[in-house]
Amino acid sequence: MKPTIGITMGDPTGVGPEIILKTVSNKKIKKICRIVILGDEAVLKYQDSRFKTQDSRYSIINLSVLNPEKLRPGKPAKACSRAAMSYIEKAVEMALKGDIDAIVTAPINKDAINRAGYNFHGHTEYLAHLTHTKDYVMMLAGKSLKVSLVTIHEAIKDIPGLLKTKDVLKTIRITNDSLKAYFGIKNPRIAVAALNPHAGERGLFGDEEKNIILPAVKKAMALGIDVSPPLPSDTVFYRTVVKKEFDAVVCMYHDQGLIPLKLLHFKDGVNITLGLPIIRTSVDHGTAYDIAWKGIANPQSMTAAIETAVEMVKARKTGAGG
Repeated sequence: MKPTIGITMGDPTGVGPEIILKTVSNKKIKKICRIVILGDEAVLKYQDSRFKTQDSRYSIINLSVLNPEKLRPGKPAKACSRAAMSYIEKAVEMALKGDIDAIVTAPINKDAINRAGYNFHGHTEYLAHLTHTKDYVMMLAGKSLKVSLVTIHEAIKDIPGLLKTKDVLKTIRITNDSLKAYFGIKNPRIAVAALNPHAGERGLFGDEEKNIILPAVKKAMALGIDVSPPLPSDTVFYRTVVKKEFDAVVCMYHDQGLIPLKLLHFKDGVNITLGLPIIRTSVDHGTAYDIAWKGIANPQSMTAAIETAVEMVKARKTGAGG
């Protein structure tokens, strides 16, 4: 039986509706899963009529009653942000009940949801809140590279003070468990990126490697995890992608992991929330307000997010990681 994937529509004034319509008409996607959209039917029909998406028949749970003719494409509104969050809430409810096998989310705007009264940095934090999950990890993935983040959306100046041994260990552990459970890797090889140049050069350029990261690595090793010591980030991605020494890289902060990931997978990168009691993937891009409702948005990342979700569902059901 094909898995059922729930897709949340994201911000109605962004590219979410368009990339969803383009993806549900994809014959390959239709073959591998059943799609249920959680969103606004009027907005989808309006866009479908404008862009005439080929064979975009779909199932939808209509959760908001917005007037698409009154919406301003690329201009976030509180009503739209609240609607977008309601789609997520319903999707989580359905996933926890087992009504859908996984959630794939279209983009929301972090500033817009905060202005609408939601004090969360984005999907990841809100999903953790809704599922009462304390330990979770953001992973970004493509065919050639997977990166997990110890810290997520934080200012660079704050990173050294935010790094904690327990959080580095948590990220290593959840990454290891997820590679086994969802990606069929029986014995994951995990690289850990250093924070400082040359991995700190024995404290010359910083002591976070010695005092924070290495203790976490040693604890992970004691748990039987195949993990590297802190490696200079100017070489660890080469060793992972080109030499294929590792299955994933644990990174200390957002851009450390996302720069190489997006260099390789700008169009087909996938955002995955690890550690939740449900499967959630997402596009690896934002609302793209500048091109919203113009019919030119690329659905490649949405397609990849659905394909990844399907792979994860199948792996979980078969216990592929052993």
